[in-house]
Amino acid sequence: MTDKMFSETDLRQIRDEGLEPEQVLAQIELFERGMTPIILNRPCAIDDGIVTIKRDEIAGLIARHEQALQEFRVFKFVPASGAASRMFKSWWGVLEMGRFDDLKDKRAFFQDLKNYAFFQDLYSIITKKGEDIFKLLNSKNEKTIVEYILTPKGLDYGNLPKALLKFHVYPGGARTALEEHLVEAAFYATKRDPCPCGAHRRGSCHIHFTVSEDHRNYVENYLSEVKSIYENLYEVNLHIEISVQLPSTNTIAVDIANIPFRTKQGRLVFRPGGHGALLHNLKQIDGDIIFIKNIDNVVPDWLKTPTIIYKKILGGFLATLQEEVYRNLRLLHAEQMPDKDLISGIISFCERKLCIVFPAGFEMMSLREKIRFLIEKLDRPLRVCGVVKNEGEPGGGPFWVDEHDGTQSLQIVESMQIDESSDEQQAIWSSATHFNPVDMVCSVRNFRGKKFELDDYINPETFCIVRKTQEGKEFKALELPGLWNGSMALWNTIFVEVPIETFNPVKTVYDLLRPQHSRNSLITT
Repeated sequence: MTDKMFSETDLRQIRDEGLEPEQVLAQIELFERGMTPIILNRPCAIDDGIVTIKRDEIAGLIARHEQALQEFRVFKFVPASGAASRMFKSWWGVLEMGRFDDLKDKRAFFQDLKNYAFFQDLYSIITKKGEDIFKLLNSKNEKTIVEYILTPKGLDYGNLPKALLKFHVYPGGARTALEEHLVEAAFYATKRDPCPCGAHRRGSCHIHFTVSEDHRNYVENYLSEVKSIYENLYEVNLHIEISVQLPSTNTIAVDIANIPFRTKQGRLVFRPGGHGALLHNLKQIDGDIIFIKNIDNVVPDWLKTPTIIYKKILGGFLATLQEEVYRNLRLLHAEQMPDKDLISGIISFCERKLCIVFPAGFEMMSLREKIRFLIEKLDRPLRVCGVVKNEGEPGGGPFWVDEHDGTQSLQIVESMQIDESSDEQQAIWSSATHFNPVDMVCSVRNFRGKKFELDDYINPETFCIVRKTQEGKEFKALELPGLWNGSMALWNTIFVEVPIETFNPVKTVYDLLRPQHSRNSLITT
């Protein structure tokens, strides 16, 4: 089949991508077969898949988190490959048309420009070029100003990663999203060894950023400029790792007839396989406990307290749960076979704490069969996911999902994973009370200390097919099972409600004008 579909030039291109022809053919078969929708049973709700933390539990969970920092190697993992260009969709139109198409957008642009954290940088670069930003503002010259913001003529924000955009203003200057993550990590992911005198030595903090290959040099150079500032400010050694999404995780694009899509020059088109491709990057981290959070979900220092508190709560919750999982696995693996009462207690733990649903006929199994089943269910990667009340943000949420064996499992589900033609499924989707802000902490080693083979816990059927356009032609692209949905589908998952104050994403440039980001809300501490 490869002889008929691919030329020798194609085969060289495929291998240059780090792929084999058989892998590409398998991807094309997925397009032909189509995606199998997830079957939603019901949305998760408080006390039905979502845990709420009681006030009297907070201190204990935070203390357990602090203890875990001494026991385990803790990392913070930040997917940061997103390009800033998507934030400025409406502003790109100004460069094409020479003006804002909407008078309301134009008024807002000139009224709000001074409130962006990058305004001072914009002012400086325009001044260096011999122009006056205030004259440009007064003359309503939006095209020139936008050129200075988005193109290499000025800030070049259209070509930078979102990580390097200035998000927040401080008395001493402005911080990028990347810097805000360094500060966050210093507060909840830092190990500090006590001194004999009772004080604390300089801390140690591990952070891993994933970036695109195009942006790697930008990020590395910026980190070399600012890293020591935050190390000295927070008395911490920042151990920062950077990785890129491997080309071998790219997927082939096809046309509407599922034939490989080609450029005008006849080359095959490969595209990044979505955030599910970052599972490879996650696997490379030599850590025990890993916090995961998106690059654009940050706030300035004066609003960080809820975030830091609940990060520690999630960490303490995970460490407590992990300890009980490990204890039960040791009992199940003991030389002396557990008795019925002990098995009953472990079953109760699985149902109450891990929301595991047992299949019909489980009670009829022999004791040995039950032990094998429990080991298989418990000996998996574990994650505790913060969820917030749904206030209309686009994205996935926590659901009970029907499995092939008649049971249900807790899953983060994206809208594209469900059957859009099913009124019943759409009604369940619309009734969700909570949202996934990508705020989780993961345990990736088993009770013997060995790292899990994370590829073994993917649901490969949860890929997605999306439609795109290039050079005026429509094509279909394949996205691998998402990092926090399909790629973690077989993990043990717990949802914990966290305050909406911990979720402050920046998807468009206008989000930077929200009170939690804008310089108008500047409060000195």
